[in-house]
Amino acid sequence: MTIRRHPARFSAVAAALAAVLVLSGCVSSFLPKPPSMRSTPTGETVAADLEPFYSQVLKWKSCEGGEFQCTTAKAPMDWKNPATKSISLALIRKTASGTALGSLLVNPGGPGGSGYDFVRDSLSYAVDDTLQKNFDIVGFDPRGVNKSSAVSCYADPKQLDSYLFDVSPNPVGSDAWIADQEASNKKFGEDCLKYTGDLLGFVDTVSAARDLDLLRSVLGDKKLNYLGYSYGTLLGATYADLYPRKTGRLVLDGALDPATSSLDVSETQAKGFESALRAYIADCETGKKCPFTGSVDSAMATVRSLLDSLDVSPLLATDGRRLGSAAMTNAIILPLYNKKSWPYLNDLFSRVMQGDADYAFQLADSYFGRTAKGKYTDNSAEAFIAVNCLDYENPPVTNASLRADAARLKRAAPVLGPQLSYDVSCAAWPFKSTRERVAIAAKGSAPIMVVGTTNDPATPYVWAKNLASELDNGHLVTYKGEGHTAYNKSNACVNNAVDDFLVSGTVPAKDPLC
Repeated sequence: MTIRRHPARFSAVAAALAAVLVLSGCVSSFLPKPPSMRSTPTGETVAADLEPFYSQVLKWKSCEGGEFQCTTAKAPMDWKNPATKSISLALIRKTASGTALGSLLVNPGGPGGSGYDFVRDSLSYAVDDTLQKNFDIVGFDPRGVNKSSAVSCYADPKQLDSYLFDVSPNPVGSDAWIADQEASNKKFGEDCLKYTGDLLGFVDTVSAARDLDLLRSVLGDKKLNYLGYSYGTLLGATYADLYPRKTGRLVLDGALDPATSSLDVSETQAKGFESALRAYIADCETGKKCPFTGSVDSAMATVRSLLDSLDVSPLLATDGRRLGSAAMTNAIILPLYNKKSWPYLNDLFSRVMQGDADYAFQLADSYFGRTAKGKYTDNSAEAFIAVNCLDYENPPVTNASLRADAARLKRAAPVLGPQLSYDVSCAAWPFKSTRERVAIAAKGSAPIMVVGTTNDPATPYVWAKNLASELDNGHLVTYKGEGHTAYNKSNACVNNAVDDFLVSGTVPAKDPLC
């Protein structure tokens, strides 16, 4: 089964802050505070049951070879009942090389991407030298992810292998095939609940956004500075919706549209990846090592035929796994995130056309964080599903409705649309979805910068345009180009716009159309 992944596990984007003291605030500061409220180090007042969390003092220690500082914060597992149980949130920071304007929290996407690993392993990919000079760069693992209190869905990695890579013997789209998918997903959900416990019901994005406000406060910032990539844009927009007066400077790069349904996401992403695949083939055919000949249309037809053949006759890899069309699709999608990775697709298609499945599994494994020894480096695949099953409404489906949706996706994207069809991953999830898919306005927020790439395959440009227009104070920066997300990986026009906004608060008078 293909796992729908909104953003790249290696993508990124952001935010910042300001505050005003009115006369009534000055007067009330001399009055005794009600017993139900407590003051925090940032001067805020919070409910008494939140005070133990908002008043905690972070204990930073040198880590990761001495280049970074690390700590752990505590947050309520259930924000509606804070006293019941707490969870841990892992943080890592690189202190500013110059005079710090405050902390800049960074989220790489997912859901399920590790901000801790992102900052540790890819600091200069996440942010440029200007931001490193002016901010303490803070990576964090959201609830449910990696080094924080995490979702876990297996005791043996082979269980996750089976879920991700097993190929049903039944024809794709048949009643028996759909039943296989439903049974696999039901078992996976049961295992996630077994190994994760109650936390599984509290890894939604709204809860993660409340964590974000807690982190802002315990880091000592009255307002939030934030750079969110891909799914990180939904987290940032959700924060702005909950705490508009606490937004400082937020940059949301590779935006998700909060109003999109699960089916809309699949259709738009199918179109995005299909467009990127066509762009790759057109570029490939200008070189000498391209596995395709003829027109782009004929090459796209060849790819579709290849995927169909893998459904009928999966290729056997040397480790015993069978390469079906779902794993092959993940192998195709990974290099499409970044134009510099397109040459990997030449080797992928050439080898699979020759009957070699091993290289395809290398790419698919990289997509899911699986090592050559069959271990998983993080829990991003598990967290991705757990968060999305709470974040997206999951109306009842029938085999007939699944086939109708599949036909719609095939019309929208004839090659890759079928690969994003028949998604029943949340149909029998242990917890119901908790979020209504509606536009976010964040009324009263500070200016929010939204960055969109015109041929972004994972978070198509239309979502950036939608989010920028839905936000009451949204400002769009367009990068005309290929790839997923644009800041620090496109051109100086984008970088300057983001840096000037985060460091100086400069809002472009109009979209610079970079």
